Amino acid sequence: MTTTETAPGRVPDGDCDPRPAPVQAIGAAASASVSATLKALAEPLRLRMLSLLATAPTGEVCVCDLADLSDVSQPTVSHHLKVLRESGIVASQRRGTWVWYRIAPGYAPAVAALLDAFAPAVLRAPQAETTMAGLADVDGALDRVAANLAVTFSQAQPDLVRHVVRESYTGLARSAAVRAHLVPLAERFARQRLTDLTRDGRDGRPQVLFVCVANAGRSQLAAALLRHHAGDRVVVRSAGSTPAGAVHPSVRPLLEKLGVDPADAFPKPLTDDAVRAADVVVTMGCGDVCPILPGTRYEDWAIADPALASADGVAAIRDELDARVRRLLDELVPTAP
Repeated sequence: MTTTETAPGRVPDGDCDPRPAPVQAIGAAASASVSATLKALAEPLRLRMLSLLATAPTGEVCVCDLADLSDVSQPTVSHHLKVLRESGIVASQRRGTWVWYRIAPGYAPAVAALLDAFAPAVLRAPQAETTMAGLADVDGALDRVAANLAVTFSQAQPDLVRHVVRESYTGLARSAAVRAHLVPLAERFARQRLTDLTRDGRDGRPQVLFVCVANAGRSQLAAALLRHHAGDRVVVRSAGSTPAGAVHPSVRPLLEKLGVDPADAFPKPLTDDAVRAADVVVTMGCGDVCPILPGTRYEDWAIADPALASADGVAAIRDELDARVRRLLDELVPTAP
C-alpha cells in the first residue's frame, strides 16, 4: 500500500480541513501600523525624496536639494517631508539656519530593499509594460493636443505644454474608467492646468479648489454648486488625492441638474499647480494631502461621503454643501447692497 504525505492542516482530497490551523498571518495591530507607513510612501515625489536621501554621499540633504527634484515650491517639499517624518521614516536635525534630513536609522534596510528590490520588480512587471505600450499608441494624438494647446497658451514654453499634456494623460490613465475617451479628457485636464499655470490674477476673480479623496462625489458637487451660484465671478476647480475611475452614480444626476456637462464630470488627480493657483482650498475627508502654501486660505469641511449614503443621505449632503458654498461665496464676493 502506498501512503500519500500531506502538509499539516490539509487532507489528500483537497477539501478544506475542518480542524483549526495555526494563525500565522500578520496581526491586526501590526498590519495597521505597516499600512500607515506604506500610505506615507504612496506618493511619487516622496519616493524620489527617499531615493535622494538614500544615495546622498553624506547621507543627508537639505530642503533646497529636495526642491530641485521637481518643479514644486519649498512649502510643498516641506509638506511631504512632514509626512515622512511623522511616519518615522525620515529624521531631521537643525544646524544653524538649515534643517538637514536623513533616513531614520531603523528604516535604512527597509528603504534599501524598497529601492533596490521592490521598485525594480514593479517596473519589470507585465502591467507596467502594458501601460507604457498604451501610452506609446497615443503619442501622435498627444502631440497634436500639445501643438493645439501651445497656440492657445503661447505665453508658455512648448516643452512645458507637452509635459503637462503627457503628465495629464498619465495621471488620468491610472484611474480613468473610460479608456476610449482618455485623450479628450486629458486635453480638458491639461487645458485647465495650463490655465492655472499661466494665471496672473489680474482679472480679480478669486479661485477656489475643492479636494476630497476620490473627486467623485463631495468635491465635484461642491464645485458644481459654487459655479451654479457664482457664475463667472469665481474660478472653480476640484481634484482628488486618490481619484476614482468615474463620478459616483448617485452624484451624477445632481450634477446634471446643476447644468454640468457630463463630459466635464470626471475625477482628476490633485496637482501642485492647482493648489498654487487657488486662493481658497477646501478639503473634505482627505487629511493633510494638500501642500500648505503661504497666502492661501484653507478650510476643512466635515462632510459625509455620498458613495456611502442612502438616497436621503445624498440629498442631505447636497443641502449641507449648498449652505456652505453660499456662505463661502458671500465672503469671497459680497453682494452689493
